[in-house]
Amino acid sequence: MYSILALFLHGIIIGFAATLILDIWALVAKRAYDAAPANWGLAGRWFAHMRTGVYRHNNIADAIPVRGERMIGWIMHYLVGIVYGIMVEAIWFFQNATYPTLAAPFLIGLLLATCAAWFVMQPGMGLGFAARKTPDPLRMRLRTIVNHIVFSFALYVSAIALYDYLA
Repeated sequence: MYSILALFLHGIIIGFAATLILDIWALVAKRAYDAAPANWGLAGRWFAHMRTGVYRHNNIADAIPVRGERMIGWIMHYLVGIVYGIMVEAIWFFQNATYPTLAAPFLIGLLLATCAAWFVMQPGMGLGFAARKTPDPLRMRLRTIVNHIVFSFALYVSAIALYDYLA
């Protein structure tokens, strides 16, 4: 068993690494099948408008631009990934796990992250629940699922790499 401080440090490392792997995957997907990359500027705009109490937009592209919104989006992207990494570590911590298992990364990385995208972020940005207001909702839903499967595996692989490094 290790300390709460170690839980947070490991979660930060795992979440950051998994988010980086997801971003590398996005570059590969763009080249392999011309998948449009995430627009972190619009995500940053959405997050930035929250400080004024606006959590939902009809269309985030029509919202007033915010200075530094792209940087805000990238920072929030990594912070959310880190929070998910900490959550995975917390599950293992409270299970007294001695080595990473697949269940926690898929619970957090696929189930929770997909639900957050479909039922919080996409509606908040004006895309509707599960991207139903987009031109091709099925494609957006599948892309969300594939990206979060990649993120789940990235959480797992990052954890294994960290645990093996620390062993």
